[in-house]
Amino acid sequence: MSDEIDLPDKPKRRRGIYLLPNLFTTAALFSGFYAIVAAINNRFEAAAIAIFIAMILDGIDGRVARLTNTQSAFGAEYDSLSDLVCFGIAPALLMYEWSLSSLAALSNLFGKIGWLAAFIYTAATALRLARFNTQVGKVDKAHFQGLASPSAAAVMAGFVWMSTDHQLDGTVLAIPALIITVATGALMVSNIRYRSFKELDLKGPVPFVKVLSVVMLFVLISVSPPQVLFVSFLLYAISGPVFTLIQLRKHRAARFTVDNPNSTLRKRPSADD
Repeated sequence: MSDEIDLPDKPKRRRGIYLLPNLFTTAALFSGFYAIVAAINNRFEAAAIAIFIAMILDGIDGRVARLTNTQSAFGAEYDSLSDLVCFGIAPALLMYEWSLSSLAALSNLFGKIGWLAAFIYTAATALRLARFNTQVGKVDKAHFQGLASPSAAAVMAGFVWMSTDHQLDGTVLAIPALIITVATGALMVSNIRYRSFKELDLKGPVPFVKVLSVVMLFVLISVSPPQVLFVSFLLYAISGPVFTLIQLRKHRAARFTVDNPNSTLRKRPSADD
């Protein structure tokens, strides 16, 4: 009689990747690659639209993974690589082909500044994604540290789309394009906080007014997609520095009050005094 006890076999972990969320990531990657090809072939409007489509698909894949409980380390890495192509390389190449390349006509120095600005934006996107991946679970989910790469890409693509819709040549807007490219890159790697809107509950019931506001938002965008999208994301990009300055002023005022508890504000003399 043997003293050995037969232990039940441990359930083997299934190897492979989840198909559904990665299908959306692949579709986003395809849109980003198509934007690059379209920009090379001077189809700037199609390239800008493809970047916005990639942005929508990128927002879907993460929510699908969470709703279906199919999150994985592979999906997170794949999503980051897709984001680098869609929101780093594609917008930078689009802006360079549409406008920044024309700076070479001024001088060799300005030509170098044009492609270096596009590189700065691409490098900032890579750094932004790397920092985000290393801080997952450590930062406030309600806010982003720095401008998110999809929002930065939306500013870049929206500017090109709006300009081409008004039949404006990129060579005329080379300086604004240069400023937007460098500024959005700097905002991505900054410590400025932006609201992430991740606290929105998509599964629970919401008031009827919110549903109506979503309908009105779609109506507003459909009136003039290039202008509305560009202005909306530009205001979002500006909102970070504006609210940061407001918070700094509040902190300084509170610190002044604490350090000087007996201080009072003098009333300015008026005409009636």
